[in-house]
Amino acid sequence: METSADQVLDASAERGAEAQLEGEAVPSPKTRDGYDLDIFLNAQSRQRALIVDDDSDTVNLLKMTLQQAGMDVMGALDGFEAIRKLSDAQPDIVLLDLMMPELDGLETLRMMRQTHDVPIVIVSAKASKEDIVEGLNAGGDDYVPKPFHPGEVVARVNAVLRRAKPAESGARLAFPKANLAIDFETREVLIDDTSIQFTPKTFAVLEVLARNAPRPVSHQQIAEEVWGEDSPKIRKRIKYTILLIRRKLGDRADKPRLVLNRPAFGYQLRTEPDEEDND
Repeated sequence: METSADQVLDASAERGAEAQLEGEAVPSPKTRDGYDLDIFLNAQSRQRALIVDDDSDTVNLLKMTLQQAGMDVMGALDGFEAIRKLSDAQPDIVLLDLMMPELDGLETLRMMRQTHDVPIVIVSAKASKEDIVEGLNAGGDDYVPKPFHPGEVVARVNAVLRRAKPAESGARLAFPKANLAIDFETREVLIDDTSIQFTPKTFAVLEVLARNAPRPVSHQQIAEEVWGEDSPKIRKRIKYTILLIRRKLGDRADKPRLVLNRPAFGYQLRTEPDEEDND
């Protein structure tokens, strides 16, 4: 009964998504460099960087530097704007200044770390050894003192992104601590060495979670990547699909260990579940 219901939803959703995509295709502007996502909010193909600094000239300089390196970029002039954009746009990396009014960089960093595992490179004029140690201990992945050389910023950003990649990528991902392996070409899912069959939509949602793991994924991102649109109806389908994924993975609905709720945001595939976890 479960598979039959899932297949019916898959077929219906696919027809709806196809109709939406056929009627709403919008050509994207072409450029050799990355997009400025404050202007082109629909660009999703390249890696995204969020630049946080209360000096707009520094934001624009770093935007230009990373755009020329082929990245999509967005800026925030204070910590509160940065936290909002981090949740809305899900950047791949954050470049963060420390000396900002109201919400300073260290507090912004700590708040980001409470909900996201995104790599964070501190870019600051505070360049003493004590400042660098404090920034790294607070959760920074690297530290670039100001004034900086643009080439060094690009090199450090690329190095941090390489370190942040999963151990396996491309056609297959494995999460040994969760006893989970996913083959994206064959759509085979192994949990505790047992092969589980997934229908297209359930697998597509699992794939979005897996490719972003361990970072949480928003409802909007799941909806747009899997169904091609975001609406209250699609979000209900997402909720039902997550229920099916949990059943297939043997994840208890009342006490999930692998597919976690992130209230008012979305879902997260947890790659290092704890046997004693009460989530």
